[in-house]
Amino acid sequence: MDYEYVPLRLPSNVDRLTATAQLTIQAEYAGWELARVRLYADGTRQVMLRRRVSAQPQPGLSY
Repeated sequence: MDYEYVPLRLPSNVDRLTATAQLTIQAEYAGWELARVRLYADGTRQVMLRRRVSAQPQPGLSY
């Protein structure tokens, strides 16, 4: 299967609950799923989202 990926960087002032809510909205309405999360020593998170590539247009990522 082919996937498209999008990296997101969440700053350290975004708590876990807020990050979860943002990622849940992306999963629900735009078809993204969580591929990887890295937590850095300074508190920032590097999140990689993915979704299957399809012939039908899908909504973009909203920031």
